[in-house]
Amino acid sequence: MLSGKDKSGFGWDEHKHMVVAEDVVWNSYISSHKAAGQFRNCSFPYYDQLTSIYAKN
Repeated sequence: MLSGKDKSGFGWDEHKHMVVAEDVVWNSYISSHKAAGQFRNCSFPYYDQLTSIYAKN
């Protein structure tokens, strides 16, 4: 789902560590990607640490 932040209409909130978008964008995406709904209000507090460990150079 984190690849969703690169989709049109999605962004990344650095303070909350979560994928953000307007309701209409979320609703449209979730209508065709049902499993993504669980991430709508989910933060990823260890995102920065995990990207430093697993990022490809």
